Amino acid sequence: MEYLNSESFAKEQDANDKLNKFRDYFEIPHINGEESIYFTGNSLGLLPKKGKNAINQELEDWGKLGVEGHFEAKNPWYSYHELFKPLLSQVVGAKESEVTALGGLTGNLHFLMVSFYRPSAKRFKILCEGKAFPSDQYALESQVKFHGLNPSEALIELHPRDGEQHLREEDILKAIEENSEEISLIMIGGVNYYTGQVMPMGKITRAGHKAGAIVGFDLAHAFGNIELKLNEWGVDFAAWCSYKYLNSGPGSVAGIFVHERHENNSELPRFAGWWGTPTDGRFKMEKGFKPALGSDGWQLSNAPVLSMAIHKVALEIHLQAGLENLRAKQKTLTGYLEFILKEISNNNESIRFEIITPKERGSQLSILTHGSGKPLFDLMTKKGVIADWREPNVIRVAPVPLYNSYRDVFRFGKIISESLIELN
Repeated sequence: MEYLNSESFAKEQDANDKLNKFRDYFEIPHINGEESIYFTGNSLGLLPKKGKNAINQELEDWGKLGVEGHFEAKNPWYSYHELFKPLLSQVVGAKESEVTALGGLTGNLHFLMVSFYRPSAKRFKILCEGKAFPSDQYALESQVKFHGLNPSEALIELHPRDGEQHLREEDILKAIEENSEEISLIMIGGVNYYTGQVMPMGKITRAGHKAGAIVGFDLAHAFGNIELKLNEWGVDFAAWCSYKYLNSGPGSVAGIFVHERHENNSELPRFAGWWGTPTDGRFKMEKGFKPALGSDGWQLSNAPVLSMAIHKVALEIHLQAGLENLRAKQKTLTGYLEFILKEISNNNESIRFEIITPKERGSQLSILTHGSGKPLFDLMTKKGVIADWREPNVIRVAPVPLYNSYRDVFRFGKIISESLIELN
């Protein structure tokens, strides 16, 4: 597509956008009396309007039925989590038995690592990103310490080369090969939260398995953002949150993937709970944990129905829009943003924008600001832009194809230009 930095171009693209109607499915925050430019779907997605009715349905059933709602509600609570299997399996490229909606992201990672990080005297190291999201860093460090190991010895942290901002594929694969006899687990973010880099998950998985390691991914910034083929890639396990690109609400229910080759292995160690037992025998209340098949065997407690109500609505909207349609618009929408940013940077002497997100990306662009970055960000915010600042000097923006428009991108560029003039 040949881009133009003009409002007429943006309006034309919106008029031809087959996903344009989905913007009206969401509540857009207002600033200064008009719709904001909401470019923070990579941190918290917007509220689906149907979510309110979905929660009210469960509240009404609770009020009318009390505990009987577990079996008599419109969507019975006892089997509520089962509603998500056909939806989640499409989003992450999995079989229905491999996915379950449950828990929170970091808690789920811990529960999965109980099963899949099994260090030995020789093979005890975890290969990970050096610039992972802090929660991942804390989780990995604490898992290592839990096994009586020293993080400085057990963690292999991957960093970009000097002067570069993101990891090279060849460096990741080389690190796996060089440490093949000591790696027990590879645990990497599918999309780096800071740079927006999409990791070559299929290649990492193949290399990790060749080295004899287990391979898992944190998909917090990948879930609902990029194409995933977890079953085909052979990933051992993965976990994600649902409140970013999937718009399921702050702190909403997360989810896990466990590859089918592990689903019948009842000998895998795990922290067990009642809800992780097979449905047909759960009310026998028998002693001795026997896991349900597939990812359901990692469940602990019954479904958090109120948060799941919005999660179900959000997933249905996402799939109604169509995964291929979302990826196609994402490519042109984020490409348009990149075009406008480069044009502004080339025509302004007071600041230079360096996009540190590689071409292997989803919706997010991370902009390294050489100049008055924080004052610019603060002024943009006052003018109606909701974006994200990361120290020391990066602005993260993510035009989400489900509800952002080409006019949003044009208005964003206009506000930046105006702000730079004011700051000078």
